[in-house]
Amino acid sequence: MSRFLPDRFTIMLVCTVILASLLPVSGVAADYFSIATNLAIALLFFLHGARLSRDVVVAGMLHWRLHLVIMLTTFAIFPLLGLAIGFLPESILPKPLYLGILFLCVLPSTVQSSIAFTSMAGGNVPAAICAASASNILGMFLTPLLVGLLFSIGGHGGFSWDALQKILLQLLAPFVLGQLLEPWIGNWIRSKKKILSPVDRGSILMVVYLAFSEAVIQGIWRTFSAGDIATLVAIDIVLLAAVLLITFYGSRLLGFSRQDEITIVFCGSKKSLASGVPMANAIFAGQPVGAILLPIMLFHQIQLMACAVIAQKYAQRTKEREALAAAAAA
Repeated sequence: MSRFLPDRFTIMLVCTVILASLLPVSGVAADYFSIATNLAIALLFFLHGARLSRDVVVAGMLHWRLHLVIMLTTFAIFPLLGLAIGFLPESILPKPLYLGILFLCVLPSTVQSSIAFTSMAGGNVPAAICAASASNILGMFLTPLLVGLLFSIGGHGGFSWDALQKILLQLLAPFVLGQLLEPWIGNWIRSKKKILSPVDRGSILMVVYLAFSEAVIQGIWRTFSAGDIATLVAIDIVLLAAVLLITFYGSRLLGFSRQDEITIVFCGSKKSLASGVPMANAIFAGQPVGAILLPIMLFHQIQLMACAVIAQKYAQRTKEREALAAAAAA
């Protein structure tokens, strides 16, 4: 039953939303908090760049077919499904929450959980590291471009060069700096994972607190009912199930090995909260982003619970196959 319980970070997210609902930051304090948040996000992406080993990138890039499938799933199939969800009437899915779904669909894959689940299930871990990392790097360019394209198709606005420039300066520039310094500080940073992990989670919690403080002041909880949130959860579940089925059967139809299939399933079906929160802050600067963030926050926990079960099933079947092979050899 423990695999169905929220992880510690999800509990922290819920507590942050509750804190923002009861004690929202505003005025001059919010301005200073926003500056601190931007600095924390820049530090987060600097550490991501410094952690990523170049040897892993070079080795993983050789498996181009696998990476192409994952990228198409992340940045093509997901957005198409997001557009399809747009046919739901606004009485079922309010427009601000649908925009959040669209934003969710154009985000890059996760890094840590994709690699962890791939390893747990017995998949191709080096390819997972490369695919998840490449997804986040490309996402800095593709996510704002896709936001502009999909939102303009639906009449919700268009592409913003200012948003792209802000992402490049706030997210990509620190990441590139980290990569340049990786030969000298990479091993040290990777060895201090437990010490540096608060930067990862803390920066995200800061953005969530700031975003929901603004949303609460503007009346987010008066705008959406419990039924709206329940509908959003159901849509997230259906969206994840659809992509899991596509990656599972698609990888088999394309003739990938079992290890590669596992990598495609876990890297292709995930969406990154860690990248999504700061990107939303940059792309929708000056706008209420609380409703934009709700779908990815819910999707985060749903994907963790679902993939934990799937990873365990894969691992169990791998053990059974190994046992049968050992018995046959004996």
